[in-house]
Amino acid sequence: MLAVTCTSQSADDPLSGLTVGERPDPEVPEGWVRVHVKAASLNHHDLWSLKGVGLPADRLPMVLGCDAAGVTDDGREVVVHGLVGDPAWGGDETLDPKRSILSEVHQGTLAEQVVVPARNLLPKPADLSFEQAACLPTAWLTAYRMLFTNAAVKPGDTVLVQGAGGGVSTAAIALARAAGLVVWVTGRDEAKRSRALELGAHQVFEAGARLPGKVDAVLETVGKATWSHSMRALRPGGTLVVSGATTGPDPSADLNRLFFLQLRVVGSTMGTREELAGLLSLLAATGVRPQVDEVVPLAQARRAFERLAAGDVVGKLVLTT
Repeated sequence: MLAVTCTSQSADDPLSGLTVGERPDPEVPEGWVRVHVKAASLNHHDLWSLKGVGLPADRLPMVLGCDAAGVTDDGREVVVHGLVGDPAWGGDETLDPKRSILSEVHQGTLAEQVVVPARNLLPKPADLSFEQAACLPTAWLTAYRMLFTNAAVKPGDTVLVQGAGGGVSTAAIALARAAGLVVWVTGRDEAKRSRALELGAHQVFEAGARLPGKVDAVLETVGKATWSHSMRALRPGGTLVVSGATTGPDPSADLNRLFFLQLRVVGSTMGTREELAGLLSLLAATGVRPQVDEVVPLAQARRAFERLAAGDVVGKLVLTT
């Protein structure tokens, strides 16, 4: 099968370890299911793997990719939940100490075939294309959990989304608007700020700009570059939800502001199978659809990775077989 594989790692030149070529078809363990991938989307997680973060070198070669939609051997159209945990775990899958994301321990989704536990498959809604469905299990599910589980926002609340272009950010804008929130967005690039308005943002601002008021919640995926601004943006008792740190993991904690204003800082990672089902239901009810920046054939994956590494993306990059 054709697959996109991490064959070596480099923090300085991550794409040097990217290989697009033939790999053996995967074996199917008992209780697992083969999915013939129709579409799979890229995530920054794939770049981190190529840099050697979260993927030990002794597991190489590793097929990259966390997200996919496709068809099982028996003809079911499915969405793949990319979080693989202990079958004996009975709670929130994101808290399972044995959990991993596809492409960390088990081979990933950027291939013509992927095998996953049977419980990791959800029916693909008929009104979602494979390309749209492939955007959901990481970026959109992360945004859904950040908003509705960890920020616990309600209609009428104001939420600030830091960063206007990434997959999680664009998902959060669309989901927050659909849920009746007031949506503010920051971004360094004017074109991406304009696109955020088209996606549903009520107001957009340059990165670090003074805001017209305080917000109930901030969704933070940028890290060091925006952390202080995120802390200053919150109303007393507000919530900062963090799911990433693309500009670095070492922000100033701003502890005086944290305790004096009784702010909440909540970490958020991926989402549960139940939350993915809730996300699919929300999209069906509202008509909201993922923003797909570009659809690229699997054989041309390197071009998509180059765009992801350059940050020249609004929404999701999708590979198709």
